[in-house]
Amino acid sequence: MVTSLPNLLTLSRIVVIPLVVATFYVDGPAARWVACALFVAAAITDWFDGHLARQRNQVSALGRFLDPIADKLLVGAVLFMLAAFDRVSPLSILPALVILLREILVSGLREFLAEVRVGMPVTRLAKWKTGLQMTALPVLLVGDAAPRLLQDILPVRLTGEICLWVAALLTLVTGWDYLRAGIDHLRGPSGPAPDKAP
Repeated sequence: MVTSLPNLLTLSRIVVIPLVVATFYVDGPAARWVACALFVAAAITDWFDGHLARQRNQVSALGRFLDPIADKLLVGAVLFMLAAFDRVSPLSILPALVILLREILVSGLREFLAEVRVGMPVTRLAKWKTGLQMTALPVLLVGDAAPRLLQDILPVRLTGEICLWVAALLTLVTGWDYLRAGIDHLRGPSGPAPDKAP
């Protein structure tokens, strides 16, 4: 049901994307903090929608379809805007690219496996990857707008980029794990060897 609370929370993550994107076109530190707050709120809904769906027995096909799409759209949009507005160093565009390519790979693999009715559960390592990713992005959204006192103690942008690199490394590992787990199904059933002509 579209109007169930879990589905509305999932949809809110999609609705927030243009708002986060709009903050990049507004000068000043306040816009960066607004972007960070919107992203964090959206990330929190990612946990709540699944929790509420299970608790209220409102798990739906629509929710299972929209949830990963909402996550990937939000993360992809933020990574793209950070790169476009030079909010990350040129070298840190590489982990952003790795994360985006992995998401496309896993999405395609999930879609194929769904057709052959094979589930692909989320691994513990993938959850760690998501956690680091969801830590790196709001930190990078704030970036140089963080208070000077905090910048002196902990370089905010550098911290975000380090988290992004670690998330990208985990992304490579989990992406390979998913691909390896689905490789047998990608090959398809092996039929009998054809007879050789005499």
